[in-house]
Amino acid sequence: MMEKADLFRRLPSVDELLKTTDIAPLTQEHGRLGVTEAIRAELEAVRARLADGSLDGARFDAVLALLSEAVSARAAKMDAGSLRRVINASGVVIHTNLGRVPLIRDAVERIGECASGYSNLEMDLEKGERGCRDDHARHLLSRLFARQGVGEAAAIVVNNNAAAVFLALSALAKGGEVIVSRGELVEIGGSFRIPDIMAQSGACLREVGTTNRTRIGDYEAAITENTRLLLRVHRSNFEITGFTERPDLAELVALGRRRGIPVMEDLGSGALVNMADFGVPGEPGLCDSLRAGVALVTCSGDKLLGGPQAGLICGAPDLVGRSRAHPLFRALRVDKMCYAALEATLSAYLREQYERIPLLRILRLPAAGIERRCTALAEAARRFSPEVLATRTMIGGGAAPGKSLPSFALGLASVRDGARDLARRLRQQSVPILSRIEDDRVLLDLRTVDDADDRYLAETLAGMEA
Repeated sequence: MMEKADLFRRLPSVDELLKTTDIAPLTQEHGRLGVTEAIRAELEAVRARLADGSLDGARFDAVLALLSEAVSARAAKMDAGSLRRVINASGVVIHTNLGRVPLIRDAVERIGECASGYSNLEMDLEKGERGCRDDHARHLLSRLFARQGVGEAAAIVVNNNAAAVFLALSALAKGGEVIVSRGELVEIGGSFRIPDIMAQSGACLREVGTTNRTRIGDYEAAITENTRLLLRVHRSNFEITGFTERPDLAELVALGRRRGIPVMEDLGSGALVNMADFGVPGEPGLCDSLRAGVALVTCSGDKLLGGPQAGLICGAPDLVGRSRAHPLFRALRVDKMCYAALEATLSAYLREQYERIPLLRILRLPAAGIERRCTALAEAARRFSPEVLATRTMIGGGAAPGKSLPSFALGLASVRDGARDLARRLRQQSVPILSRIEDDRVLLDLRTVDDADDRYLAETLAGMEA
C-alpha cells in the first residue's frame, strides 16, 4: 500500500507537464485547452491502472517516460475528428453505414468552389434580385426528363427521401386517407416505417389486400370521398416471392385517373438510367414512373442515382407546388453544398458520362478484372494464407432488394487471433479497412475498393502480423 501511495505522489501535475520541453510546443498545434484535456485524460488512465493493480512499480518509470508521447498522440486523436475516409471492402455497394456511395469528383470540386466563399444560392444574377434555390437542380432535371420522354414535370429537393415522403403526405393528404397495399408497409434502416410516417403527417392509412396478394379491385373498393392519394411504395430491402400478385403501375394510374385521385410513388432508389445496362435488371427508374403517369414520385439522391444525400419530389407541377408551399419545406430544404453536388452529378448524366459516376462505374466493373486485382494483392498478404474467392457483391442501401453482382474477394486467415480480431485490426488502420467475415475468414471484396487504394491495401497487409 505504501508503494502504491508513493507512485501516486510521483505523478506529475498538469501544470508541470504543460511546461516540459516535449509538451509545451504542442499548445501551438492543439491549443492550451486541448493539450490540458489530453494530459488530464492520460494522467487519469495511469491513476486507474495504479488503482486496479495492473501497473506496478517495476513498469511505472517506463510509463512516465512515455507520458509525453502518449499526450501528443491523444491530443492529435482528439483534434482529428471522428468522421473519416474508409476503404469499403465489405462487398456492399450502397453501404448506408459508410455514407452510401462516393461522390463524383466534379461534385467534390463544386462543393469546395461554392462552399469556400459566397454563392448565388438564392440570387438571380441576371435580374440582380432574389432567386429560387430550387432552380439549381430543377433546370437539369427538366432537361433529363425531356430527353426521356417525360412531359411537364416539376421538382424540388429536400434532405432525404424520408423527408420527401413526409412532406408530400403532409401537404397533400393531411386529414384524408391514403390507400396502400399491406405488402408495401415497409420498414427501412433507422426505423423509418410507412405507417408511422403517415401518422405523423396527419394522413390516415387505409390498408388493402394481403401481405402477398393485392389486386386493383382492392384499391378501388377502398376509395371513399375522403381518399386523397393512392400510394405505391418500393419494397426497398425485401422481396415477396411465390404466390404473389400486385397491380402494375399502369393499372394503378388508370384507376387514379378514373376516380380523380393522384397516384404517388415512394420509389426509394431514384435510378435515372436503365439499370439493366449496369447489371441490375428489374429496377424501376424515376422517368419510368413519370412516363407511366404517376402524379408524384419521391426518391433518394444517394442510392441508385449516385449523388449526395437528398430527397427528390418530382411530378405534376401543382402537386409539387403544394409540397413546396408547405411550411415543412423550409425545415427540410438542402444547402448550397448539396445543390453543388447534385448539379455535378446530374450534369454527368446529361453528358452521358456514366463512367465518371462512381456508383455506375462500380456496377460495371468486370469480374475478371477484380479477380486479377485480388491475385496481385495476395502476394502482399502471403502470411495470411490468402485465397482468391468467387463471391457476390450486394447492391445494398435499400435499393434493388436481393440483387447482387458477381465479384471476387481475397480471403485472409489469422493464425494468431482469428477472423474477428483481424477484421478489428484492419478497422484500426490509419485509413480504416472495412471487410466482412465468412467461414472464419476475413474477405476483402475489391469491387467496392477504388483501384487507387490497392497499393495501400498491399502495404498495410505486408506490414501486419498474421
